[in-house]
Amino acid sequence: MSLREQMETGKVYIEYGHASEEDRAYAQEIESQRQRAKELCFDYNNTRPLDTTRKDALLTQLLGSRGKSLWMEAPIHFAYGCNTHIGDHVYANFNLTVVDDGECRIGSYVMFAPNVVISTTGHPIAPAMRDKGAQFSLPVVIRDHVWIGANVTIMPGVTIGENSVIGAGSVVTRDIPANVVACGVPCRVMRPITPEDARYYRPGMEINEDWDK
Repeated sequence: MSLREQMETGKVYIEYGHASEEDRAYAQEIESQRQRAKELCFDYNNTRPLDTTRKDALLTQLLGSRGKSLWMEAPIHFAYGCNTHIGDHVYANFNLTVVDDGECRIGSYVMFAPNVVISTTGHPIAPAMRDKGAQFSLPVVIRDHVWIGANVTIMPGVTIGENSVIGAGSVVTRDIPANVVACGVPCRVMRPITPEDARYYRPGMEINEDWDK
């Protein structure tokens, strides 16, 4: 199996030191992608805050695909950028980190609080394999209308269902269904989202009727 196939199918792989010409060429290709992402993230993070036109153009260059009304507070950090695909009306607060050796798909109307980490890549438990640089990559999917709280870490292979909320500080190690509030280490479903959530924004604190006026 080629290096590309190993990476794209969730197998364990090593990025460097391959014998075949095909694998060596692909290793050089992905190294170029990583270096390009570093340069684009550097440019984005050092662009003046009010130069929104340049920031938007840099995100378009960085990401594999993107929708309209995307805003990311600097700094941002992407391993590849080209493996991340984002929908419409997405907001990311400070210090979003995406380790996108594998594919990361983010839907529309998704919100990220500060210091969120999304990792599509992990390493085997066996130390002898890690010593040789072994790793694996599994896709991460975040559906529409999801809110990710501060300091959340999302691990390889996770899908988060639409409308769900992930509480601050959670480590998401497995799939989270749609329409729930989930939190914890590891992250677990706490309760469903209900009509009461349109009346109260915190326990005992009722939403004011003029909130959208």
